[in-house]
Amino acid sequence: MKKMNYTLGVLALSCTLAACGGQKKADNQVAEETATTATAPTTTMLSYSKSLKAPETDSLAFPIDKDGYITIFDGKTFNGWRGYGKDRVPSRWVIEDGCIKFNGSGGGEAQNNDGGDLIFGHKFKNFELQLEWKISKGGNSGILYLAQEVISKDKDGNEVLEPIYISAPEYQVLDNANHPDAKLGKDNNRQSASLYDMIPAVPQNQKPYGEWNQAKIMVYKGTVVHGQNGENVVEYHLWTPQWTKMLQESKFSEDKWPLAFELLNNCGGENHEGFIGLQDHGDDVWFKNIRIKILD
Repeated sequence: MKKMNYTLGVLALSCTLAACGGQKKADNQVAEETATTATAPTTTMLSYSKSLKAPETDSLAFPIDKDGYITIFDGKTFNGWRGYGKDRVPSRWVIEDGCIKFNGSGGGEAQNNDGGDLIFGHKFKNFELQLEWKISKGGNSGILYLAQEVISKDKDGNEVLEPIYISAPEYQVLDNANHPDAKLGKDNNRQSASLYDMIPAVPQNQKPYGEWNQAKIMVYKGTVVHGQNGENVVEYHLWTPQWTKMLQESKFSEDKWPLAFELLNNCGGENHEGFIGLQDHGDDVWFKNIRIKILD
């Protein structure tokens, strides 16, 4: 009897050890799978329009980090990007050393066949955009947001693509020290990170041409903030009497430019959303680390 009890005890202990070993193996497998999942890149889908007047029916996957920032330029491809009013990326826009670069023509806002502004083909509404930029000596460019692709008709009834900046507020990108626009406008409102021709960036903490600057643009239910190199430098509020007043005091006033005034006064259109744009102003400019967090 004692011998049988001992045998049963050994068998029970053996079964317990086997079960524990199996459980340990299962736990290790779960841990390994969890670690693999944690390190695997997470993506999100964004719809986009491939060309002028095209609806956002196509979609692409973009990396998204744990804080919700979507990388919309991977440093290697123009996925999701195209020319303003075009179905392709103009040839003056290239990818160089992980950056989007515009090869300047030296002709000001040339907007010729191989140039023109660049847009990301998805309309954003409430968002925080972050990127880095650097400008060539004496260079001028801009970052535009809530942009529309606007078509009008000339006196002969032909369709004409209007410039991007008549529908979109502009975060100024400029070599403050060497470009004459820095001294134009009012109270330095054409200098780097300013709301172009309306609100100056204060403090003006730009780094010189050839050096990287950090830019931030936040749009949330009409409140807009520009950031430069870690500081908030502009704040204003769209679709308010104050916004209309600023437009009336700018180059986009109702008298000077009626269509621009109409579009900007109702910036973002009926849905208060629009494209992100990078400006061709004829000068060399570079952009990198472009990411956006959707705040809707």
